[in-house]
Amino acid sequence: MPVITSPKNELIKQLRKLNRKKNRLQQQRYLIEGTHLVTEALKANQPVTQVLLSTELKTWPELPDTITVQWISPQVAKALSSTVTTQGIFAILPLPKQQQPERLTGTWLLLDDVQDPGNIGTMVRTADAAGLTGVVLSSGSTDLYSAKVLRAMQGSHFHLPLYQGDLPTWLAQFKAAGLPIFGSELNPAAVNFRQVPAQSQFALIMGNEGNGMESALLTQTDQNLYIPIKGHAESLNVAVAAGILLFQLKS
Repeated sequence: MPVITSPKNELIKQLRKLNRKKNRLQQQRYLIEGTHLVTEALKANQPVTQVLLSTELKTWPELPDTITVQWISPQVAKALSSTVTTQGIFAILPLPKQQQPERLTGTWLLLDDVQDPGNIGTMVRTADAAGLTGVVLSSGSTDLYSAKVLRAMQGSHFHLPLYQGDLPTWLAQFKAAGLPIFGSELNPAAVNFRQVPAQSQFALIMGNEGNGMESALLTQTDQNLYIPIKGHAESLNVAVAAGILLFQLKS
């Protein structure tokens, strides 16, 4: 196959547009970058449609015959990359179809308008590590398929289902299914997280970095948890707090 040498190539122009959410939705696909992410996608049998490799690469993951390989020049790899130093390997995947499970059971993490891509990625990785059933992001949270979130998730989005939608609607369905709902807002009714025993099923809500949980969501929780601060810090990072609470509830 010929090597693409110009960033003005039509395929490259379309792929560069995928750095914006509206274009990802329009094209119904997203781009991953780097050896680790591409390898994780292949290991998880994700529907990779095409892999792009820089001609500078000396090694790359073994690719199935069903995947089209497109060679690109280092200049094109740099134009496609969302990082300062590119590894020269990219893969195109379709956006997953969001189909809410028929029965809401198991253990879930809900993110209420979380904005920082690193926080979202870290919490998805933590949910993966803790063996959760799935993660639900509010409509106001940062998009899951932005380059920064994808890097922070490190491929964990290939291991558990992720959804984005209206949290009050999801909470109503969790309640109907009998799952206890835990909030993470410090208020007079909140209890020390260590007083709550491990749960076989639950939904845990983590709030926005600056504003915490929406007041409308607080009315739907069965219990709010807090983590005692031992030192002088005012609060914990939301992703750190999520890790502590998730492993307590799942232990």
